[in-house]
Amino acid sequence: MTDETPETPAAKPILRVVKGDLTSEELVALVTVVSVRNAAAANAAIPSRPKTRSAWGHPAGMARKPHQFGPDQWRRSTFGG
Repeated sequence: MTDETPETPAAKPILRVVKGDLTSEELVALVTVVSVRNAAAANAAIPSRPKTRSAWGHPAGMARKPHQFGPDQWRRSTFGG
């Protein structure tokens, strides 16, 4: 008995050189450029997460905290203690 596998139709080539004769290095460079460009386009289609903003310049940081009464509070009000 022989293992007969059904023949699959020939896959359509992704790239085809129409004119000229490419060396193997040129073909590798061409495939690399096309694959990087396709990957960049695919990544651009994916929605990205919104970037978190730094709280450094938030206006709430400029508001003063209410004054606490008690001994030595004038010093602690300056250093946040």
